[in-house]
Amino acid sequence: MIFEKAIIVDDLDSVNKGVLAQLKEMGIQQITQETYCDDVYLKLKQAQKENKPYQLVITDLSFKSDHRNQKFQSGEELVEKIKEEFPETKVIMFSVEDRIQRVRILLQKGLDAYVCKGRKGIQELKEAIGLVFQNQLYLSPQVSQAQSTRSITEITDYDILLLKLLSNGYSQEEIRSQFHSQNISPNSLSSIEKNISRLKEQFMAKNVTQLIAITKDSGII
Repeated sequence: MIFEKAIIVDDLDSVNKGVLAQLKEMGIQQITQETYCDDVYLKLKQAQKENKPYQLVITDLSFKSDHRNQKFQSGEELVEKIKEEFPETKVIMFSVEDRIQRVRILLQKGLDAYVCKGRKGIQELKEAIGLVFQNQLYLSPQVSQAQSTRSITEITDYDILLLKLLSNGYSQEEIRSQFHSQNISPNSLSSIEKNISRLKEQFMAKNVTQLIAITKDSGII
């Protein structure tokens, strides 16, 4: 037994073809290929409406922007939306990215497997599909630590927004004003200072500049 209906999304045709060949070899009968995350979402919506849902989505993490405006700019955004609206659909990330923290964040969003592209990528993808079908998590060896240590450096959406504003050059006072105007809590200056201090300690950063550098390198922002 294996999945019957799957979608592949990657903006490189060569990758799409390789994954397609593997899925066909495994006996998956209905396979859709896309190059935009928005198109995947529309296909999932239509399939759900027809009561013929897709069971598996295999997506890249990063997509190059072009002339077409997209609601979903990355595989991460697509994963989050799928798990929100189609929780029964399994999602496998197939990417060259191998930063542990980036994978950890995706796991927090409900990702079912993370496979690193490379010499053994297709072989690992085959293994991942089999395990995910059995409701088991799969991580490539390069990122396997993401599962065992994810709770240690777990961060919230609030933390990510705070880090993004800091990286964009906002002062703590400017962040306080923005949080207040958007009803984001906590939004007092003292709370923002405490959260920045906590993040510096958490990521062992000496100052805000180093904190931003570490979190960017980790794929958090």
